[in-house]
Amino acid sequence: MTDEFPIRVDQRGRVAIWTLDRPECLNALSGDVVAGLGKLAREAATNPSLRAIVLTGAGTKAFCAGADLKERRTMSDDQIRARLEEYRRELGALDRCPKPVVAALNGLTLGGGLELALCCDLRVAASHAEIGLPETSIGLVPGAGGTQRLPRVIGEGRAKEMVLLARRVTADEALRWGLINRVVPSNRDLVEDVLEWIAPIAEGAPIAQAGALEALSHSFDVSLEVGLELERVSYDKALVSADRREALNSFAEKRKPRFTGR
Repeated sequence: MTDEFPIRVDQRGRVAIWTLDRPECLNALSGDVVAGLGKLAREAATNPSLRAIVLTGAGTKAFCAGADLKERRTMSDDQIRARLEEYRRELGALDRCPKPVVAALNGLTLGGGLELALCCDLRVAASHAEIGLPETSIGLVPGAGGTQRLPRVIGEGRAKEMVLLARRVTADEALRWGLINRVVPSNRDLVEDVLEWIAPIAEGAPIAQAGALEALSHSFDVSLEVGLELERVSYDKALVSADRREALNSFAEKRKPRFTGR
């Protein structure tokens, strides 16, 4: 765990592993957790030793079960509104991080937990995970980006089904819907599986990956013409990089490329 925030931080090679470390409350999103994620995301953005980030939860019961309701009970309406702005600001830093972020969903992923996972670029789930946005069942609307990010991932109809029915989906169903990218069987360690799966990212060309990620992230927000121009700019950055020359040299020399991020 960090000195300031209840998030355990480890590094495996070029991959950072951030673990929400509040298993006693199903890794709920307290103010400290939200602030910690924003701080870590900003630091990771400029850390040349990192190629990717894996975000998971402590224990096997939950990735994150949503907002910390015990904390919420002591907050006024205005304080809750301010917390939603913190979500937008701090989780936005994670959403905009130029390093690929993978959510490893090790159990319940509900409410703000799913909204957190939707800020990540890829999502992998343990086979027992349950995923949902139950806010309407307690008289609320998803308030940390769920109504906007979820339909961009799974489409409007299925997003409305999950939100209006407060419906939880299984890992297998989430995979069929495109909400997650991969299901890890129960006999496999979730994080170890994710680390193996994202090896091409950890070993890849970070300038090209960051450029592709930026262009992909803007594809829903701009016109096709503007998006194509963003793609061209990203392509040009990769074109003039030392990594591209290294890729050409390694191909000619029949060896694996050694990308440096330059």
